[in-house]
Amino acid sequence: MHSESGAGLTPSVFWEERYSSADRVWSGTANRTFVDVVSPLAPGLALDLGCGEGADVIWMAEHGWQATGIDISSTAVARAREAASARGLADGRATFEAADLATWRSATEYDLITASFLQSPVALPRAEILREVAASVAPGGHLLVIGHAAPPPWSAHRDHHANLPTPEDEVAALALDEGEWMLRLAETRPRESLGPDGTPAVLDDTVVLMRRRG
Repeated sequence: MHSESGAGLTPSVFWEERYSSADRVWSGTANRTFVDVVSPLAPGLALDLGCGEGADVIWMAEHGWQATGIDISSTAVARAREAASARGLADGRATFEAADLATWRSATEYDLITASFLQSPVALPRAEILREVAASVAPGGHLLVIGHAAPPPWSAHRDHHANLPTPEDEVAALALDEGEWMLRLAETRPRESLGPDGTPAVLDDTVVLMRRRG
């Protein structure tokens, strides 16, 4: 999840207002970087953190995964459920839950846990969330973190994107035990996109993929 200025608001209020103020926030299409990284992985049980309106979860469900999405906005989750149902996925292949990741916990082990653009202009204990959920990756499973490497050229609030983490920063912040985890990817990838006015642009994403040994 990512957006514009929300100074003074709690994450739950900010993101609920962000989604409820528009008919749709995102394109409804899975992120290209996400698809490229996940496609070679063997499908299994997946969890998407900050799933928004559910596009990545829906893509996984349509490609053999049993996927769950978590988002702090109940409006976003309702839209995700509607989109999954419209694609014939209301059979348990794509499920969604509204919850605050700062306090949400799960006893389930996942073959893949993803966090795409889990970056917020309001307070978010991002590193703590990612380290906590890493414990729920099954042996042999993966943790995938995708983020903004640079602000989009059309952003009117580029100051909120200052000091974006590099792939190396992401790995250091995760601070996962090298004896338990293997780093598979830590890089910046370009991605073709369209701006709000339809102008083509190339965006840079940070990509970190780690595999739990065992």
